[in-house]
Amino acid sequence: MELHDVWFVLIAVLWTGYFFLEGFDFGVGILTKLLARDRTEKRVLINTIGPVWDGNEVWLLTAGGATFAAFPEWYATLFSGFYLPLLIILVCLIVRGVAFEYRAKRSEEHWQRNWETAIFWTSLIPAFLWGVAFGNIVRGVKIDRNFEYVGNFWDLLNPYALLGGLVTLTLFTFHGAVFVGLKTVGDIRERARKQALQVGLAAAVLALIFLLWTQVENGDGASLVALVVAVAALVGALVAVNGGREGWAFMLSGVTIVAAVAMLFLSLFPDVMPSSLNEDWSLTVTNASSSPYTLKIMTWCAAIATPIVLLYQSWTYWVFRKRIGTQHIAVDVSH
Repeated sequence: MELHDVWFVLIAVLWTGYFFLEGFDFGVGILTKLLARDRTEKRVLINTIGPVWDGNEVWLLTAGGATFAAFPEWYATLFSGFYLPLLIILVCLIVRGVAFEYRAKRSEEHWQRNWETAIFWTSLIPAFLWGVAFGNIVRGVKIDRNFEYVGNFWDLLNPYALLGGLVTLTLFTFHGAVFVGLKTVGDIRERARKQALQVGLAAAVLALIFLLWTQVENGDGASLVALVVAVAALVGALVAVNGGREGWAFMLSGVTIVAAVAMLFLSLFPDVMPSSLNEDWSLTVTNASSSPYTLKIMTWCAAIATPIVLLYQSWTYWVFRKRIGTQHIAVDVSH
């Protein structure tokens, strides 16, 4: 296997890790409106992801940086062609981070309510737009002979990509509801289970249609295996939720996301960004990659840094592993 193939796999792993981890905290952010009945319950939900949400975003930064270094042509075409949706995602992530930090800085109800509304919208919008973006990457976009995107924003809003957005939105919300059930106690835990079942059924229908569409258009034997794993894991997650087995449900909902993202990358390879105008103008792992020397240096850096990142992030989840409930929330809302 050539180094550019290795880095395609590594970038796929980084995006998979990002969607697995950021997926559930996007879902929790969405559930602050759908599940929480009062301000105290909103604080419970926010506290479940409070220690980890910023660490989850490290995966996005690393995926973007790795794409820039390993496949500069891919990075240039992607970030110029998808400029507006990616800018919207970036603004949402900035506002979301500020909302988490500033929500409790003042005790006035309207102040905290406004920041909680910001958390909801800045979780929902990226959860939808990431699906739209990856749907377009797999489907193919208008790239000319110079490897430049020549379409417009409205070309990105096609039925396949919009369906992809609905899949990530519902799947992340389901993943978040399962996580809330895993991390909370009392009435909110029970309602999270019921919410997970409702959202999970919608996610299952949408995901099945989207993945079958992907398989028919771009799939092969390997992607078919990933599709079967994704569907089986999602069904298993729903069964586990119904049985009150939150640990198994969270693991299986995570496997669903991992398998679904793997299927998209398997369907994409050896392209990294197909051209819908002419397949000879597509960006591939060969014509979009950096020099072998650059990839070699990156490989050594990744081999050293990746275990360290995995260790400290795993330690964070271990430290904050206990369940919480409304009884753990201080009465004074200014704290």
